[in-house]
Amino acid sequence: MKVTVLVGSKSDLEIAEKVRARLSDLGVPCEVHVASAHRNPDKVDRLVRDPDTDVFVAMAGLSAALPGVVAARTLKPVIGVPLHRGLGLDSLLSVVQMPPGIPVASVGLDAAENAALLATEILALRYPELVHALERYRAKWREEPTGTAGGPA
Repeated sequence: MKVTVLVGSKSDLEIAEKVRARLSDLGVPCEVHVASAHRNPDKVDRLVRDPDTDVFVAMAGLSAALPGVVAARTLKPVIGVPLHRGLGLDSLLSVVQMPPGIPVASVGLDAAENAALLATEILALRYPELVHALERYRAKWREEPTGTAGGPA
């Protein structure tokens, strides 16, 4: 069981760390890699072929090509996280407007924690022990005061 997170540049690592931290809290192994769809296509191809990865999370800003490139090269689930650069609209539309036949699940702008939770929900279909981790997360979340951003730590 593993989630692989790909980011387009080193400047995106801060947001990727939020995915890794939430997955760690939930007991899900995760690797984070910087691999641009434009500057490192061979590295992206190599990472996508990893047989141990069950779910990919791909984050990118601007043209946000990375999630679609990953999805075009695998039949495994890909979650796209559009990153807020400028208005963020360009990356949001790039992630949600995939061509027919190449689906990418999408979360909101910079929504790293939702990407981690969605990845865990997908994995829970195959690894039922994760259902309990998600239930504990949601129970803690319900206990948080209204208005607390990000859910439980």
